[in-house]
Amino acid sequence: MSLPTPSAERLAASDDALRSLPGYSNHEPGEKEFAVLDPSTEERIATLPSLSPEEAIAQVAIAHEAGRAWAKTTPRHRSDTLHNAYLVLIANKERLAYVISREMGKTLAEAQGEVQYAADYVRWYADELLRPAGGYRDNPAGGSTILTKRAPVGLALLIAPWNFPMAMITRKIAPAIAAGCASVIKPAGLTPLTTLLTVELLAEAGVPRELMRVVTTTQSSAFSEAVLGDPRVRKISFTGSTGVGSTLMGLAAKNIVKSSMELGGNAPLIVFDDADLERAVEGAILAKLRNGGQSCVAANRIYVQDGIANDFVEAFSKRMSQMVLGHSIAEGVDLGPVINRDAVNNFQRLVDDAVTRGAELRAGGRAAGDAGYFFEATVLDRVPADADIANTEIFGPVAAISRFSTQEEVLQRANDTPFGLAGYVFTENLDRALNVADQLETGLVGINNGVPSNPAAPFGGMKQSGLGREGSHEGLEEYQEIRYYNIARRETR
Repeated sequence: MSLPTPSAERLAASDDALRSLPGYSNHEPGEKEFAVLDPSTEERIATLPSLSPEEAIAQVAIAHEAGRAWAKTTPRHRSDTLHNAYLVLIANKERLAYVISREMGKTLAEAQGEVQYAADYVRWYADELLRPAGGYRDNPAGGSTILTKRAPVGLALLIAPWNFPMAMITRKIAPAIAAGCASVIKPAGLTPLTTLLTVELLAEAGVPRELMRVVTTTQSSAFSEAVLGDPRVRKISFTGSTGVGSTLMGLAAKNIVKSSMELGGNAPLIVFDDADLERAVEGAILAKLRNGGQSCVAANRIYVQDGIANDFVEAFSKRMSQMVLGHSIAEGVDLGPVINRDAVNNFQRLVDDAVTRGAELRAGGRAAGDAGYFFEATVLDRVPADADIANTEIFGPVAAISRFSTQEEVLQRANDTPFGLAGYVFTENLDRALNVADQLETGLVGINNGVPSNPAAPFGGMKQSGLGREGSHEGLEEYQEIRYYNIARRETR
């Protein structure tokens, strides 16, 4: 099955963007190197060094010294630097989008959207750092005044995932810079090129290069043990799986390192009988297929009330079957490849298991293409509770729909998971919307909204979906310590 491929013009533009990366090379990897592949073609697009733990510690030393100097800069200087960084990132929007598409596989349109979203975090923290939290109050017992202020937490270790290779970096590095902290940054081995380009552009905008040290490595476990074992590291921010996050928290505990963990999800999307059908379908498409479903907040379990179920499934399946699958930078493509072959095989296993157990396949259901990692936009209806897909994070373009009768029933099913990152509610009844949102055990809820993430809002989960928040003023506080001064006072005459 042949899929849409990019025009010569787009392919040349994306190749130019790749070749513009600092230190770019694309030779056969040596013993201490690794290849970055294009998931649309499975071809090598770059070769990078795999640094050793010892080399990573050398970067810790550089960042630590730079951080001590940066912590002394004024808020206005840091704000002006970040505002300039925003302008530089937006000026390079097309270049960044091409790199994102080629190494991660999302469509060029989605990649352009990610660049804007990522840059918005830089702009947000450029403003937010000028509104530092603090307090001034009297001692209730008298005799002194209490003063509180915020101070940089220190050197931060930032570990990013592959699915949003720019936004997940800026969501971490922007508040770190704003707070006065240096960073050692480890991008995902599948998508390191976007991080390298983003950091290069931040440096061009005036952020000291020594403040942002990128470590590319295939030795993830050894890297984490070495860096978190260094007493100069005072903060870790990680986005990824719950299993890896738990391991990192254990390592961080040895030196009492402040931790932010944005971990796995199992998001329920609930459509009630009184929902606006068109809005519910559109919201579900966005919540399911954003980034090809490769998102921790993607709608993972879709619950539709009996009265609207048939109409919803018909309309939703029609929309999913119309999705054009193809190379990530090809014109007119709605859905690019997924990240690797293992993901394709896992989706096929989940679909086959669900159908065997009685689910109805309404759209898609197969791998596609002669090369690359493609899987059709897929809809499964009447998914039984014992199917594997009903109890695992899908992380791909496969929608699993179940039906329900009552609000009490669906809330019990929605909360029956150790995860609690995102949830979605579609209803025209405001009371129901707020009551259900209040009872969902999740850190964020989209109400008649399939894309709830926003730089001005705190992003994070409950239960095993993580600790801490990113975005908003809460995201800045993750890189700060609260300091308290008790100022003695005596009467004067």
